[in-house]
Amino acid sequence: MPQTTLYRKTGEEAGSVELPDALFAAPVNAAVLHQAVVAQLAGRHLGTHDTKTRGEVAGGGKKPYRQKGTGRARQGSRRAPHFAGGGAVFGPHPRSYEQRLPRKMKRLALRGALTAKYGDGAVRVVEDLAMEAIRTRELVGYLGALNVAGRVLVVAPSRDQRLALSARNLPDVEVILADSLNVVDILNADVLLIEQPALTTLSEVYA
Repeated sequence: MPQTTLYRKTGEEAGSVELPDALFAAPVNAAVLHQAVVAQLAGRHLGTHDTKTRGEVAGGGKKPYRQKGTGRARQGSRRAPHFAGGGAVFGPHPRSYEQRLPRKMKRLALRGALTAKYGDGAVRVVEDLAMEAIRTRELVGYLGALNVAGRVLVVAPSRDQRLALSARNLPDVEVILADSLNVVDILNADVLLIEQPALTTLSEVYA
């Protein structure tokens, strides 16, 4: 069973902690990881883009000029695609970009992402990050004491408004609930800072 050092939020070592085998010693399948990332990012695509066809643009009720005798090609409407202001041909219309991914593949990708972070030494476990008040400076002090830098993903066991609001003004720090993990946020993080009680939730939800 993989182990890592357990820290207090002041930066002191408080012993060691065992990590679940199912989450931090799982096979890392790069192809499944890639597919999960692509599917998640595609799901964020709103797909609200829209263009008007020649039947939707305004105007064009009158024939531009008579059918014969002008020496020009016959035309029936100024709203045809080859006229300025005409409708778009094969333009985008609202659609869903969602890609369905089997639940087992999502779980495999998530476990692989956690294992990869552990293999890179990017997993840090802290007893707790309880805040006495909403103070961004205090949270920055804790992160400095824990020697974490870069993009930090804090995995909290439950909703903590003081922690969330303290991290809100830090662009490189994100707080996420243990039961709401996703592959993209894990892979984007330089450090995965897990509160010790969150390990139990991780095991119950994903193992």
